[in-house]
Amino acid sequence: MINEQVVKMAEGLFKSIPRENIGFFPTPLHRLSKISERYDVEVWIKRDDLTGPSIFGGNKTRKLEFLLGEAKQDSRDYIITYGATQSNHAMQTSIACRKLGLNAVLYLVAVVPPDEKWPRGNLLLDRVMGAEVHIEPCSSGSANEARSRARSAAASRIRELEDKGHRCYDIPSGGASATGTLGYVEALLELGRQVKQEDDLPGFDHVYQATGSGGTLAGLLAGKELLQLDFELVPVDVGLVEPGFKEDIAALAEQALSLLGAGRSIAPDSFVIEAEHAGPGYEIPSIESSVALKTLAREEGILVGPVYTAKALSAMFAHLESGRIKKGSRVLFWHTGGASELFAEAEIVGDDILTFAE
Repeated sequence: MINEQVVKMAEGLFKSIPRENIGFFPTPLHRLSKISERYDVEVWIKRDDLTGPSIFGGNKTRKLEFLLGEAKQDSRDYIITYGATQSNHAMQTSIACRKLGLNAVLYLVAVVPPDEKWPRGNLLLDRVMGAEVHIEPCSSGSANEARSRARSAAASRIRELEDKGHRCYDIPSGGASATGTLGYVEALLELGRQVKQEDDLPGFDHVYQATGSGGTLAGLLAGKELLQLDFELVPVDVGLVEPGFKEDIAALAEQALSLLGAGRSIAPDSFVIEAEHAGPGYEIPSIESSVALKTLAREEGILVGPVYTAKALSAMFAHLESGRIKKGSRVLFWHTGGASELFAEAEIVGDDILTFAE
């Protein structure tokens, strides 16, 4: 159970942090009754797919409240950010900028080449929102090389805008900066308040979440340390984790705590990345992730996305099946959004979803 004195201390730390109200919080927390009964485990879901302000919410909205709060405080009018063409972060940035009267400039890497004449999924939403979109192909060379070219192009665009008198605010992929990470420190405070309202729920033993750029993971690690919580955090790689990732995330968590004036040390070996469910790679679904997506949809009527959340869900189901999660345990699946990916290119959605209409 979360300590009330610790909560009050943590809430006080946020009072001086600039923030813009963008989403609708708290997001719902509820029990997955059929899945709980199937495995004799208390399985709950935190619905950050419902953050708003549009129906296509997600975990980046939490980060953007702090990122754009900082941008507005510093009178920035152009927001530059990065991702793949179906980036949930880029889409949510486009929406948040419209709400706050800012201009979104997106540099997107075509990991899966889109049809730019007839855009789908999040890329379509970016266009609808009027974002300035630049697409970097990566057919000749690696995605990392394409990301490097996108950053170089963005730097040139920033110079051009600032020469015209504009003020730019540069957000890394996924909002994975110390400021953005604060969104998930605060999210654990929100979760603690919700758990307190549930008479039969003293807390969770395991928390599952999809990890890509790592800002959400860093925020949860920082919040877990700040609030002195003892659940097992299970971050599931979606195909982006590279050597040095854990060290970078631990450092990011520490930086977020420093922004709050709560310097703490987070060891890279204090958490384990679940790496067995990334499938063939980023934006490429696996059979297991497609099965997990369909299972949640058919059992509970809830949709997840094939790129991120389905992979985290497949890890949770695998651990329920294997007994790694013990009967009687309390498990939270943190739904970070992404269902709009189901309307993306066929390669991203996957054959196992597209052929499951019978």
